[in-house]
Amino acid sequence: MARNPVQFQKGMSLTAFQAEYGGKESCEAALRAQRWPEGFVCPKCKGRKHSYCVRRRLYQCSACRTQTSLKAGTIFHKSKVPLTTWFLAIYLLTQSKNDISALELSRQLGVKYDTAWAIKHKLMAAMQDRNKAYKLKGDVQIDDAYLGGERQGTPGRGAAGKTPFLAAVETRDGKPVYIKLRRVAAFNKEAVKTYAKGRPWNLAPGSSATGFIALKALQRRV
Repeated sequence: MARNPVQFQKGMSLTAFQAEYGGKESCEAALRAQRWPEGFVCPKCKGRKHSYCVRRRLYQCSACRTQTSLKAGTIFHKSKVPLTTWFLAIYLLTQSKNDISALELSRQLGVKYDTAWAIKHKLMAAMQDRNKAYKLKGDVQIDDAYLGGERQGTPGRGAAGKTPFLAAVETRDGKPVYIKLRRVAAFNKEAVKTYAKGRPWNLAPGSSATGFIALKALQRRV
């Protein structure tokens, strides 16, 4: 039986993660590159010329004198948890196939349960915001699926306890890049048409969507 290329796609091993993000300096460098890819930008006046206070670890804009830290305005702001712990939490949360509980996360990170719970929910909220803002583009494959198993009665697609949802996957060169999942009331033409009139997929103009019986309703929005 042929292997599913999505299921067996190569990920980052824990060894590779530790080698790349195991130190404080490497985590700060990654955050700096993500926040200011073209160099420091003042959050107040957008100026670029600045000085840096090593002792207080603060950037000061040379134009308006505003001081800011690398973590200010991010989910790491005012957190006493080291960046290395945050980055490890990101790795564990995103690499887990079947989710990871806050209790298990606390054990893996070596922090209290309440800290692990807060970290997990902040990361999930950030992932949700990113998911809402991103527009799927290019080749997008849409299909229906169910979540959950049989509770009682007849097994299969119509079994009780199953939650129907739509899955849209942006692919590039045949490989998955981004995915969006949306719950629906049922898999019928009217339900999907109603759903398609909203903004569930955020498909970018010019996207090419394939799959699912009610695809035409979605394509009208592209």
